[in-house]
Amino acid sequence: MTQRTLVATTLMLACAAGAAPASAADDPALKAELQAKTQALLDAVPAGGKAMWDAAADPALIYVDENNDVLTKADVLAQRTPSPPGLVAQLPIVDYRFQRYGDVAVATYIVDEHLGYHGQPINTKFRTTDTWRKTPAGWKLIASMTLAALDDPPAIALPPATLAEYAGRYELTPDIHYSVRLDGTRLFGQRDGGKEVELKAEAADLLFVPGSPRSRKAFYRDASGKVIGFGDRREGHDIKWRRL
Repeated sequence: MTQRTLVATTLMLACAAGAAPASAADDPALKAELQAKTQALLDAVPAGGKAMWDAAADPALIYVDENNDVLTKADVLAQRTPSPPGLVAQLPIVDYRFQRYGDVAVATYIVDEHLGYHGQPINTKFRTTDTWRKTPAGWKLIASMTLAALDDPPAIALPPATLAEYAGRYELTPDIHYSVRLDGTRLFGQRDGGKEVELKAEAADLLFVPGSPRSRKAFYRDASGKVIGFGDRREGHDIKWRRL
């Protein structure tokens, strides 16, 4: 389920429940209220914060976490326990965006997590989209979805002789081709008619394009060790290209 689908589904449910259709509108006061409430919920996570989350969440909450698990309110509350020893987290919100649709409000923001993991600092970002509904008891969280905002992996330096093994022309279909060329110690790739991009190594035979952390180019070798093609790999699935 995408963020757009989640928002659309929430609005459809609101309309089905009898809410009048409403156009998007700014509401600075409500934005400030819900942003502060959201930050307070996140600040409470390291200590557990079960009571605060119980009060904020609607009984019918649909919660999709960064692992793509779909959770109920009971599931979320069961997870709200203090962080184990050795983990120290700060979860500030940045880039908070908001729209109100009558009795429904949608917000999207980045959680800029700073985690101390047994003495080692880790900085991870997550894109979260929340949907709130106005009730007699106040605004309640009815849906939330979080996606990991991926970073490029660390690049390693491969010997020029290894990089040269990837250089060549590759074919997806008779009409679709991709070229890889070596320029000194740098490798470049270009699909016919497209823009040339630099390729960097995450590991031997596993390359990536800076700024495109969802995908990799995994190069295939035959039994003799010769490069015979590569897979455009995204979310664990390869589109296979053969070397000409």
